[in-house]
Amino acid sequence: MRVLGIDPGLRNMGWGVIEVDGPRLRHIANGIIHSEGSDLPARLSILFRGLAAIIASHAPTAAAVEQTFVNKDAVATLKLGQARGIALLAPAEAGLTVGEYAPNAVKKAVVGVGHAAKQQVEHMVRMQLPGVAIAGSDAADALAIAICHAHHLQGRRAIRVVA
Repeated sequence: MRVLGIDPGLRNMGWGVIEVDGPRLRHIANGIIHSEGSDLPARLSILFRGLAAIIASHAPTAAAVEQTFVNKDAVATLKLGQARGIALLAPAEAGLTVGEYAPNAVKKAVVGVGHAAKQQVEHMVRMQLPGVAIAGSDAADALAIAICHAHHLQGRRAIRVVA
């Protein structure tokens, strides 16, 4: 199984693809889609086309997206929500099932602590995917989301086997 993790962002959208073979995880690719400028529709188009190209190139079988948190700046939260909509739409358009995870759930799955620092998350991603060259903190977060989804899917599979 191949899992695409997506860390939504309007300026920098992180992505990471891992392969899951039983308990083994293997890094496939990661990166950041950059969208600059002030024209919101054009930026959203860049994000969508970038994700669509990644999906076509790496052929994931599942995807996961981090849920956004509401901050004090309503306009920024709304724009981030639009980027998150693109992060949900692109894999759905490709026929993938999409999991959604709160940031604390991702940190807990990868680090073991729900309030871990970004550096701890990146360190544990490197431990779980030996030899990975991470494109940046947004890509590290996306790989963590993919790892979280892989663990979630493995847990569901194990419950089905027992039941």
